[in-house]
Order: sequence, then structure tokens, then C-alpha cells
Amino acid sequence: MSRFLLAACVNVGIAFAAIGLAAGQAPVAVTVASPWVDLHKARVRLVAGARQQTKSHLAGVEITLADNWKTYWRNPGDAGVPPIFDWMGSTNVASIKTLYPAPSRLPEAAAQTIGYKGAVLFPVVVTPQDVGKPVELKLLLELGICREICIPAQAILSLTIPAGELAGEAQPSAILAGLARVPRPQAERRPEDPELLSMASRLDGPAPQLRFTVRYPRGGRGGDLFIEAPGGLYVPLSKRLPDMADGTARFEVDLAGADIARDLKGKTLTLTLVSDAGATEALRLVE
Repeated sequence: MSRFLLAACVNVGIAFAAIGLAAGQAPVAVTVASPWVDLHKARVRLVAGARQQTKSHLAGVEITLADNWKTYWRNPGDAGVPPIFDWMGSTNVASIKTLYPAPSRLPEAAAQTIGYKGAVLFPVVVTPQDVGKPVELKLLLELGICREICIPAQAILSLTIPAGELAGEAQPSAILAGLARVPRPQAERRPEDPELLSMASRLDGPAPQLRFTVRYPRGGRGGDLFIEAPGGLYVPLSKRLPDMADGTARFEVDLAGADIARDLKGKTLTLTLVSDAGATEALRLVE
């Protein structure tokens, strides 16, 4: 596989969107954004919007990809590399949390991968140490940009979020769209979001497996299930079985060839349920 390292560095001030607030007009979304940085078949930038009532800023790492190119989720599947977000150079931050929008299954010739095509925005919750001072975001981003081959790429991005309130109270649409795609905890799911009904495990014998039943309130179009285990254990991708008579979806994970069945006992799995209508995240203990 050919591999190249693409590095792009940008150190920017602040770029503000034009604001027009006529009397009685709804608040206009204000965006603080770095310039786009061009990578191989992709471009990236940082964006941020008005501060929330919690005193945290909503920001985002925005990536657009050329047609038929992709990048990966935090669990890339059978192949690929997950993105790495290194915020160590940032100042006046108490915490930075990067969120992951719901991904899609991306079949390849010899593997099943998990990730994104077209465009994706990773929402970022930035909590300042001192709300009266600007926040200086500095990000070292590493990601794979892939088609038939996977090209490692690197970008160094900088963005200043000013202190105080930005004019306009609405968040930029790109940030809101990215945030809407982040799976919600099952306890906070919306009526249209998937619901995990049950999980069963068989860890002994010649055919160890995991089985799941999922309810998709809107029929499960685009429905899928992704599984993550702690401690570096890789759980193979699930296979969707024929739905039950009542429309309930079923998924199965064959553990026979993975040699991890016994290692999963007592571990808590993170289950990401996705559909065209919404996404949910649930935790389940393997017994």
C-alpha cells in the first residue's frame, strides 16, 4: 500500500461571518472559522459559534471529501485508521471533548470498514478556564483519507474564540447538523431513535456469538449496529439477520474466528445503533 504524509500548517486569527440583524429579525448564526486547509482529496478547518448557556463553546472539526473518498470513525472496522485529535497546544481551556457523529458501514473488496463519505463535522465542546479571556484552539489532526488506497494525512489548525458573547445567538448550521448526528444515550433517545431491546451472549462451545434485538421506530432504513469493547479488543462487525414478524431487527456477531469470546466475559460493550432517522448509544455488560 502506498503511503504519503501530507502536512499542512495554518495559524490564523478570526474570520467572522457577515451579520445583519434588522429590528425584529431572528438571531443570525455567527461563525468563527479558520481557512480551509487542502489535503489529498479532502480539506479541513476549525469552526466555532456562540457560547452556550453552560459557558462552554460549541466548535467543530469540519472535513469535506472528494467523491468516492472516505475517512474513518473512532473504530474503523476491519481496516483503516481512526482520526486522532491532539489539542495539547490549546490555551485557556479547562476541557475539550470531541464527539463522533454516527458513521456508516463502508464495504471494501476485502474488508468492512466504518466511517464517513462526502462531509463530516466532529462537534467539539470547549470549556474555558476563564470565560473572560479568549480561547486559543490548536489542533494536530491525523486521519486517513482513502479510496482504493489509504493516505495518512496531517493538518495543524489554529483558531481564536473571542471572550464574551458573539453577536447572534444561533449556532452555525454545520455545527448543529454535526451535533444532531451524534448518538444519544439510550436513556435520552428521541421517539424516532433506535432502541436496544436485548443482548444475549454465548461465549463457550464451537460457535460463540453475540445476538442483539433492536427496535427501529421508523422501520430501520439504513439501520446498523457497531460494537466496541474496552482494552483494545476488536469485536467483528455484526451481521443483520432477517427481521422478526413484528419488524424488530436482529443482529449477530460470530466470535468463532476472532478468538476473543472468553476475553469479552465481564466487559462492558459500547453499542452504537444507527438509522436514517437517528442514532443511539447503549452500554451492555457481557455475562
